[in-house]
Amino acid sequence: MSERTLTIENPWSWKKFFFQWEWLLCAIFILIHIINSFISPYYLSVNTFLSAPMNFLDKAFIVFPMMLVIILGNIDISVASIVAFTSVMMAVIFNAGVPMPLALVFALMIGTLCGGANGLLLVKFKELPSMIVTLSTMTIYRGAAYVILEDRASGGFPSWFSFFAWGYVGPFPFIFVVFAVTAAVFGVLLHKTGFGRRVYGMGSNLLACRYSGVHTDRILIAVSLLTGLMSGVCAIFLTSRMGSTRPNVALGYELDVIAMVVLGGVSTSGGTGRVAGPLLAIFIIGFLNYGLGLVNVSAQVILVVLGLLLVLSVLVMNMRLVGKGKKSA
Repeated sequence: MSERTLTIENPWSWKKFFFQWEWLLCAIFILIHIINSFISPYYLSVNTFLSAPMNFLDKAFIVFPMMLVIILGNIDISVASIVAFTSVMMAVIFNAGVPMPLALVFALMIGTLCGGANGLLLVKFKELPSMIVTLSTMTIYRGAAYVILEDRASGGFPSWFSFFAWGYVGPFPFIFVVFAVTAAVFGVLLHKTGFGRRVYGMGSNLLACRYSGVHTDRILIAVSLLTGLMSGVCAIFLTSRMGSTRPNVALGYELDVIAMVVLGGVSTSGGTGRVAGPLLAIFIIGFLNYGLGLVNVSAQVILVVLGLLLVLSVLVMNMRLVGKGKKSA
């Protein structure tokens, strides 16, 4: 009996290629640079494009695991509190006499454990939505940071610690080099591994994945651990940039990170999204804030602009999804 081979052909379409969400983000990115160049005649320079990202790339490390969380159909609003708690604990551990390199290791471990705690709660209490679970842990982690330091600041870090945020590797900022490596790792993890395929599958149909033998609880905990780990990385770079820490650091980071992920084309209903979109959104929002800051626009106005951009992106994305649904029906 002869063997039969089934092949699935996906014909190339220029229309499909150029109507991808990332091309719209590229257009927005270029438009923001044009507007910023009119705001300041000194904006279009190599120094701007190298130094400006040093002010916003610390929070960008959380964007990649948050992308995995949202592709799963969940949400995590505790990341900023994990950053604050980790930063405070790192400072306390260092000032207690622990060498700074070891304090950095402890910071990564603490962040990872906080993320793991979120994952365990989600696994043990499946009836609770991720919003409620992470809202609870957000309060716990931020409250613990206030219990430890109250309203005081803590610092006194060694001078070499500032290299993490302000140092250069050749012509490139050190934080940019680490960010580029992190983006490449998450790109491979999501698009080229079985782990990434399972994340997409769980976001599309969690029940089907469970009945298919996928260890959904393990995937969920692994994503939570990655989220905590990257929050620890963010805490290290943020603390290095500020030179000290307080319990109220990273306020609003969770909203910025979620905005970057959603603007990047990751569907909040789960199962859809690519690394390229959030990667572009990081620099769109970062340079948008930088340009508005050049003309001393208040933080409240920046929030309004960011909110309008986010609402517009969600509306356009939903229109595209509805159009695809009608076409396939």
